[in-house]
Amino acid sequence: MKRFIPFLTWIKSYDRKQFLGDLPAGITVGIMLIPQGMAYAMIAGLPEVYGLYAALFPQIIYAFLGTSRQLAVGPVAMDSLLVAAGLSVIATVGTEYYILLAISLALMVGIIQFLMGLFKLGFLVNFLSKPVISGFTSAAAIIIAMSQLKHLFGLELTSSNQVHILLMDVFRKLGDIHMLTLATGVAGIVIIKLLKRYLPKVPAALVVVVVGICVVAGFNFEEAGLQIAGEIPSGLPSFEIPVLRSEHFRELLPVALTLALIAFMEAVSVTKAIEQKHKDQKINANQELIALGASNIVGSFFQSYPTTGGFSRTAVNDEAGAKTGIAALISATVVGLTLLFLTPLFYNLPKALLASIIIVAVLRLIDFSYPLRLFRNRKEEFFLLMFTFLITLIIGIKEGILWGVVLSLLLLVYRTTKPHLAVLGRISGTKIYKNIDRFENAEERPGILIIRFDAQLYFANADYFKKALLNEISGRSGKLKLLIISCEAINYIDSSASSMLKRLLEKISGQDIQIYLSSAIGPLRDNLKKSGITEIIGEQHMFNSVEEAVRTFETDDGRNDNAIQIANQTNLS
Repeated sequence: MKRFIPFLTWIKSYDRKQFLGDLPAGITVGIMLIPQGMAYAMIAGLPEVYGLYAALFPQIIYAFLGTSRQLAVGPVAMDSLLVAAGLSVIATVGTEYYILLAISLALMVGIIQFLMGLFKLGFLVNFLSKPVISGFTSAAAIIIAMSQLKHLFGLELTSSNQVHILLMDVFRKLGDIHMLTLATGVAGIVIIKLLKRYLPKVPAALVVVVVGICVVAGFNFEEAGLQIAGEIPSGLPSFEIPVLRSEHFRELLPVALTLALIAFMEAVSVTKAIEQKHKDQKINANQELIALGASNIVGSFFQSYPTTGGFSRTAVNDEAGAKTGIAALISATVVGLTLLFLTPLFYNLPKALLASIIIVAVLRLIDFSYPLRLFRNRKEEFFLLMFTFLITLIIGIKEGILWGVVLSLLLLVYRTTKPHLAVLGRISGTKIYKNIDRFENAEERPGILIIRFDAQLYFANADYFKKALLNEISGRSGKLKLLIISCEAINYIDSSASSMLKRLLEKISGQDIQIYLSSAIGPLRDNLKKSGITEIIGEQHMFNSVEEAVRTFETDDGRNDNAIQIANQTNLS
């Protein structure tokens, strides 16, 4: 049971000292969740109260099933944007059907994540390379910020996740900007930035919300045209099993799959970072999938849209002293009490301030340093990042992440078709063999060619290996006695490559060149034996190291030379 419910592993030893860390952390994150949840619900195209619903039951479930004791589960900006991008093409934003689809999407995401965890498919997130994630995240941050311009400027703008469409619409309506709304939003941004810089421990978003509500109520700015949250339903969410129409299941499935992977990637990346600070914790990726999946499934029964672990809230939770999942239960209690008793207080909350909270939060996700490092050192990965970034900005959210993954896989395949092949020589005065192009003191022995192929050998690079090897042999025409293939970097040879290798080795052997293999691992030796390559080479010509192969050849060659000299002397006598 402890393996499936990690809560049982630490609750027995829970003590007062841990509670004194969990209590302030839980309260801090709970307070932080209230304005954040409401703001992120706006990104998703949902009424603000659904952000609070998403901050309630999912984190309770995760507290029992998750392997991280600090991860703060709830609504996040990235997932909220993906929800809006996926659902806005199916239903009208803000309608009851749109809300139903968002809740149903949480159920689908939860089921996918839960099944991935059961079948131990956590490794799939590895297909999201860092350049793809960085490009996608930076573009998504810009799209999220742009989507809030309608609340920041007080304009009616086109609902789109394509930046050029949003910008053109903004430029057309610049003359209609509501100045009081703009002043409110800009003031919110300035106050948040100042508080974060000079008073980092103060919950800046909550301060802005409280001040904004008081100012709007005191000066009656609603009558001046400032948009406010209005009436927010009070009470805990009711239990309802979401019902999804079959005709929309196929349209939602790609969004659900994307969300399931992105949400898992976000949660695992932050839990891995926190794990480095807490050596007594071990994160299990597959259990995390089960925990996040269960959180979304149960959350959907209580009107939650898709959730995951938040970067900023988890960092705050850890810094505030959270020791266990009890902190999450305390945060949920704060949100629950707010829903029960405090929602009327948010009636005068300006939407421009929620927009300012979102803009400040997401712009921190834009990374400038990493692309610059790639541009200097890894041009092809820089191109991959920029490709993902531009596709996400111009075409769409789902398309950006999809084509980014496809291109990264194509780059991987391309690299393996032309891997590194090195000619090795002995470092003077040692028994070490290194690449002669990289080490000036690496010397080749006359009559011996030693090559190292730095990849698995398979159908896509078999022809490249053949041409590269024959090219090296032809450059030593008539002088070559021995070919040594160092297999230290080859862990697999497929059937196509095996057929090629057999023909190639037979051809080389026909030129009176001996062939040795060195450094082959056990599975590769089995592979070579089954494919018949060992018979061509000879079991006695398989060595553990290049040095052993060279030493054996030199000994045998010396014997052969002596035998020839003796034979010649006998003939002369």
